[in-house]
Amino acid sequence: MTHLRSTPRHRRALTALLVVGLAFTGGCKESPGTPGASGPSSDTGIGSSGPATPTTAPATTPSAPGTSTSPSAPAKPGTSSTTAAAPTTSGGWITVDAAAQAAATRAFFARKPKPVTGNPVKVAEFNVGCTVSHHNSDDPIVLPKLAGASHNHTFWGNRSTDATSTAESLRASKATTCNSPDDQSAYWVPTMYQNGKVVDPTEVTVYYGSRLKDPSKTQPFPFGLRMITGNAKNQVDTPDKQGNHFWCAGIGGEIGRSADKTFPVCAKTAHVVRQITFPDCWDGKHLDSPDHKAHMANGDHTGACPKSHPVPVPSVSFVVSYPLSANTNGITLASGTSFSMHADFFNAWKDEALAARVRNCLDQKVKCNSAGNF
Repeated sequence: MTHLRSTPRHRRALTALLVVGLAFTGGCKESPGTPGASGPSSDTGIGSSGPATPTTAPATTPSAPGTSTSPSAPAKPGTSSTTAAAPTTSGGWITVDAAAQAAATRAFFARKPKPVTGNPVKVAEFNVGCTVSHHNSDDPIVLPKLAGASHNHTFWGNRSTDATSTAESLRASKATTCNSPDDQSAYWVPTMYQNGKVVDPTEVTVYYGSRLKDPSKTQPFPFGLRMITGNAKNQVDTPDKQGNHFWCAGIGGEIGRSADKTFPVCAKTAHVVRQITFPDCWDGKHLDSPDHKAHMANGDHTGACPKSHPVPVPSVSFVVSYPLSANTNGITLASGTSFSMHADFFNAWKDEALAARVRNCLDQKVKCNSAGNF
């Protein structure tokens, strides 16, 4: 099965494939991700029942903070089988409990994978399909406890996400706009505007996969791991013109460029898509780092995790579909130009559900659906 790739060389060939699948901060301290990294395969998982209807949009002026949809207050914190002791924090580094993490890793690899049945695609992948939940000008990773201090974000997944969110509050709040109730994670990107009016994604697919040569040692994220990818401060294209681009998915593909040349103009039978991919190698020690990136890394030139980040974890990838095609003039993001697109992930999956998907699907290099089945 061909993987989606965000490089220009592959986009035109992918538009026909994608239409089948679709028929389918201020101030984030980020650095650009690896351009051209491979992404998910063409099975989107979008269209599954489950996500709730999006809530009210924020104010429509890009420069002003949007209004929150009043997320529900966090419930009493729950417990996690992977965190026997509270993590420690020092200088922006949040350290996992080493003994608890070692025990969780041993238990994970001791579990017997479910026998593969049928003839699944040989791609290490599972997904969840989501819709927008709410908006606010919060960022619980970069600006925790500072309500309204960020540029506006569009959230999906956990409905409670706001500036005060913690791993425990996310897990305690069970309402999600993704089609797996076992996924209580929070996901967000800067809000998109066109001529000052909010443009929400119609749907989002969050893929969990592996870009490593051998995904068999991939293990689940620890509960509470958080990370960002992209660069909210970047306002111009990369020198090689390969990074951080929106593109057209569907029959006809791209037929031109917007007046400012930053967005594609799509055929009426296509639509604007953005793919954002996170790294899949973890340092094994920290749930977060001062720049929210240093605890994570991409695989090295050998297709394996580097020694500095030796633990393979799922590669999270957002495929975000916007209801835009021929008219793409006047588009901005809350963080600035299209090149400032970035994304945040805060893990709050139920331990057993995530472990089963990683062990059965990723470790056996087979493609599963949103329910974790072959």
